[in-house]
Amino acid sequence: MKVLITDNDLGDGALEINLLKEHLHAEVLIAQCKNEEDVIKSLSEFEPDAVIVQWAPVKAKAISLMSNVKIISRIGIGMDMIDLEAAAKAGIPVKNVPHYCTEEVATHAVSLGLSLWRKLPQLDAELRSGKWAAASHANSIKKVSEATIGLVGTGRIGSLVGKYFSGFGARVIAHDPYAKGHGFESVDLEKLAAEADLISLHCPLTSENKYLINDAFLASTTKKPILINTSRGGLIDPAAVDRALRSGVLAGAGLDVYEVEPLPMDDVLRTSPNALLTPHSSWCSIQALPELRKEAVMNVINFYKEAAK
Repeated sequence: MKVLITDNDLGDGALEINLLKEHLHAEVLIAQCKNEEDVIKSLSEFEPDAVIVQWAPVKAKAISLMSNVKIISRIGIGMDMIDLEAAAKAGIPVKNVPHYCTEEVATHAVSLGLSLWRKLPQLDAELRSGKWAAASHANSIKKVSEATIGLVGTGRIGSLVGKYFSGFGARVIAHDPYAKGHGFESVDLEKLAAEADLISLHCPLTSENKYLINDAFLASTTKKPILINTSRGGLIDPAAVDRALRSGVLAGAGLDVYEVEPLPMDDVLRTSPNALLTPHSSWCSIQALPELRKEAVMNVINFYKEAAK
């Protein structure tokens, strides 16, 4: 039994290695794959029976080389770095860890939103510069209970964000063509853009919704909303968001995910006004990190245990 871990920046790998050896007596290779060529090289040389991936791209060519692989497990929720169609054609199931950070991401999204809503970055900067003006932004801050929150996506995380904002008394509207019975007022994207004071993204990245937040969408907003993205960077066009922040079309943007990670030093978002940026850290907590690492490995272990029955 051979298990290839294409990449993992979450620890020294001892947890993963020990679990795989204990349950499957597996030989484990932890590679440091940065691109598709690295993945292909590791597959060709190691010939694994299972693959665990964090960020390395596992595309069709790599999957075509998986002659022995019976399962692919993702260290995380999103699976856009894996060619799911190619895996399905090859008969290789792909598993993720869908539940490990629901509360963490939801609270991070709400925290970004409330920080921008209450002008905390601006107030902090003003105070540090020597300015003491408690009411300097009073004319641009209203009660959260009078706000309309627009959710794009109502899965576990999006629904929890809606619940949190509902607790503040806000009206919550949602656009999700794939979900029913989420408990919020369902609207189309046009109505959401027109009525939301804060827009929070909670959907996977697909070929259909890449750059969902673009110049046209932003031009259709009417209330100078705050934009929050803790889902996938490719959902927004960064240049369009930068333009909207500079022109005042957006009042602020709280971003935790980016199309290229780590965020390049010359990325336009680094200098966008009223942008609150965090380094894809919304999932983090003392509980979430070990759970994520363990459950990604247990996907492989449980698969082979079931197959052996």
